[in-house]
Amino acid sequence: VMLQSLGRVGPRRSNLLVPLTTRLIYMQRQGARRGLATKPTTSLHISPTANTPPSSWISRIMNKFSSTLASFTPTLPPSSSSSSSAISPSHTPLNAIPVPPSYPIPLTTPTHAPIPHPAAQTPQPIIPLPEHIHTPLELPMDPVIKVFAVQTMPNHFLPWQMKPQREVTGSGFSISDRRIITNAHVIASATSVMVRRYGSATKYPASVTAVGHECDLAVLTVHDPEFWEDLPALEFGEIPELQDAVTVVGYPTGGDNISVTGGVVSRIELQQYAHGDASLPAIQIDAAINPGNSGGPVLMDGKVVGVAFQHLMGAEAMGFIIPVPIIRHFLEDVRRHGKYTGFGHLGTYCQPMEAPSLHRFFNMQNKKTGVLVYRIYPLSNANSIIQKDDVLLAIDGVEIANDGTVAFRKRERIFFNYLFTNKFVGDEIKVTLLRAGEVVDVHVRLSASRPLVPAHQYDRAPSYFVHAGLVFLPLIQPYLHEYGEDWFNTAPRKLVHKAIYGIPSQENKQVVILSHVLLDQINYGYQQLANMQVKAFNGTRIVNLQQLVQLVESNTSKQLRFDLDEDLVIIIDAEEARQA
Repeated sequence: VMLQSLGRVGPRRSNLLVPLTTRLIYMQRQGARRGLATKPTTSLHISPTANTPPSSWISRIMNKFSSTLASFTPTLPPSSSSSSSAISPSHTPLNAIPVPPSYPIPLTTPTHAPIPHPAAQTPQPIIPLPEHIHTPLELPMDPVIKVFAVQTMPNHFLPWQMKPQREVTGSGFSISDRRIITNAHVIASATSVMVRRYGSATKYPASVTAVGHECDLAVLTVHDPEFWEDLPALEFGEIPELQDAVTVVGYPTGGDNISVTGGVVSRIELQQYAHGDASLPAIQIDAAINPGNSGGPVLMDGKVVGVAFQHLMGAEAMGFIIPVPIIRHFLEDVRRHGKYTGFGHLGTYCQPMEAPSLHRFFNMQNKKTGVLVYRIYPLSNANSIIQKDDVLLAIDGVEIANDGTVAFRKRERIFFNYLFTNKFVGDEIKVTLLRAGEVVDVHVRLSASRPLVPAHQYDRAPSYFVHAGLVFLPLIQPYLHEYGEDWFNTAPRKLVHKAIYGIPSQENKQVVILSHVLLDQINYGYQQLANMQVKAFNGTRIVNLQQLVQLVESNTSKQLRFDLDEDLVIIIDAEEARQA
C-alpha cells in the first residue's frame, strides 16, 4: 500500500515514505522472527489525498501496524536451561543473532500514549542462524606486506646532479622461499627499502634480489629471521575468466592500514606497461587501484591471480593487474639465469592484411590469413631467415588472423605477440610463412629487445661527457621525460622520432647528442646548437658515447670538429679546450 502511494503524493511526502517504508519492512521481519508463519491478516486501507496532512495518515499507519504486531505472541526456541538471562553483546556467539527491540518511530509529535511493546518487558530471545547462512570467507591478509622506499632519481638535463630524495610506499606479498613480490617501480632507483608485516609496527630492512623493469616486477628478501616467523606464503592461481570477482589487497594512500577493494574482471589484452614501456598481457578490473596499491596481490579463492600495478588516468574504476603467467615467467627467468633477461622477441614489424587487394597481390588462396612483414630488426636472429614481404601464417601451429590476432580462451582474441610472452630469450619457435605463393616452415630463435633509444634506465646514474663546455650524452627516453608528461609533443621533434622509430643498425649503437652548451668564451656562438645529434668527430662516424670520449681524449690535431645534424659544424681549438 505504501509503495503504491508513492506516485500519488508530492515530492515532500515521498521523502517521508522512504524511511517509513524501510521501517515497515523491518517491523514485518521482526514479526516473522517472533513466530509469524504467515502475513498479518489485518489490512491497512489508507488512501492519502492532496489535502491530507502527511503527519496524520503516516501516524495512523504506524499506530495500526504497531498494534497489529504487538498482538502476536512470539514463539521462542526451546531452552536447555530453566533460567533465562540476557547475553552480553561482547560474548554473543557467531552463530546467533540477538533480536533487537522494535519501537514505533514518531514522525510527528504523537497525540496519543505510545503502545507498550512486549519486547521491552521480556528478555530478548536468541535466534540461531540457519545452516545455509555462512560467514564471509576470511582473506589471507597476513602475507600482505607494506613496502617503504626512498628513491633518488637523476636529473637527466644536468646528469651530474641528483633530484631531491622522495619517500614512496607500496605493497607486496610473501611467496615461497622467503621471497616478497612487489612492483619494480616501487623500488626503482631506491637507496633504502624497508618492509612491514600486516598488523606489526616494526619495519625491517629489505634488499632487492631481482628486478624486471620491463614487466614491472621485483623480488625482495629480508635477512632478519624474525621477520619470517609464522609468516604464511601465498600461492598462485590461474588467469581469471571474464566477470570473475577478484579482491585487491594493499596499502593505498589515504591511510596507513591495509585496504581491501573488490571488483570483476573486465577484459584481458596486451597493454602498455607504463614503467617499462613494454606491451605485455594485462587484466583490466573495475576495482580501484590507487597509489600505494602497487605490488599488492589480487586474490580469487584465496590465491593470487595478479599483481596490481597501474590505472588509467582520467578514468574511474579502471585498474590493471599483471597476470600470473607474466609473474611465473619473471620468477623462472631469474631462476634459470640468476637475473632477469627479458622476454623473447621475433624481431619483425608486421601490418594487417584485411584489405582484399593484399590477398590477391600476395596470392593468398584457400582462405589463408596472416600478417605482412614489412621490416625486420637488423640485430635479430630473424634477419637472416625471414624476408620482407613474407606473410606470417602461424606461430607454433597457432593461426594468425588478418587483423594480427590469435584465438584466446572462450571466443576471445589477442594480438599474436602474446604467443612470445611465455618464451625466453634463445627459445626456438616454428614460423609458418607464405613466400612467393608457397607455404614454408622455418625455425627462429627469439632475440632480446635492444632498442636504439632505451625506454628506461633505472638503478644507475646516466652517462655523460663534458669537453670545452659541450655536454654530450646518449639519448634515452628519461631525458625526453624531463620535458614533462606531454614530452611526446614538447620535446625536440627529431629526438622524439628517433626514440620512437629508431632501429639500431649495429651492436652497441647509441644516439649521441649535444644536450646543451655551458656558455664560455671558448664555445661562444654555439649555444643555439643544443639537442642535436653528433654524427662524426674529425671525420670519424660516431657509434656511441664511449667511442666519442676515446676519440676526443686521443686527439692529436689542432682542431676539434664535431659534425651535427643538418650538416651543422662546431670547431673548437684543441689547445684552448685542454686549458679550459
